[in-house]
Amino acid sequence: MIIGLTGGIGSGKTTVAKMFFELGVPIYVSDIEAKKLMVANANLVDGIKELLGEEAYHGNELDRAYISRKVFKNKALLHELNKLVHPVVATDFNKWKLAQKSSYVIKESAILFESGSYENCDLIITVTAPLEERISRVMLRDKVSKKQVLHRVMNQSSDDDKIDRSNFIINNITVESAKAQVAKIHNQILYKIQESSLL
Repeated sequence: MIIGLTGGIGSGKTTVAKMFFELGVPIYVSDIEAKKLMVANANLVDGIKELLGEEAYHGNELDRAYISRKVFKNKALLHELNKLVHPVVATDFNKWKLAQKSSYVIKESAILFESGSYENCDLIITVTAPLEERISRVMLRDKVSKKQVLHRVMNQSSDDDKIDRSNFIINNITVESAKAQVAKIHNQILYKIQESSLL
């Protein structure tokens, strides 16, 4: 079973994913794997250079600051970049999934709905947190301004939209509360898997 895990920037998706990992669930972090593929996959590298210019790379390294500046203020360019990256990530995920031995796997993606990857998920979990809390977390984590964080927030679908399309919601206010919600959802997923195997 494939479980999609998403949430707005700064909601704490990665923290929640680690909690599932501690319960023995394999996690595919789309953002991390995408960055690796944007350097390792020759066809993708060529496509990105064609779209954003040679400056997108310093030697073999991705210039993430340059790319962010180019795409986060230009939705059309961001869309074109995503069109290049998402199919490569989807193929990589499918290969990874086949190597796993657990009852279910989690695909963590900030843009699960925007990229269309949600269509391949059996169930979806959305992580939420108050907007001001999210902004503070990202400013601290990425050493960026509030304005820069709000630009990123505007490029993602709203929490309300994600919640409406999800099977489970985790309100990530405190670590203890999030852990309790993760444990409960984990057990519910295992029950669903067991139930479907008896049909």
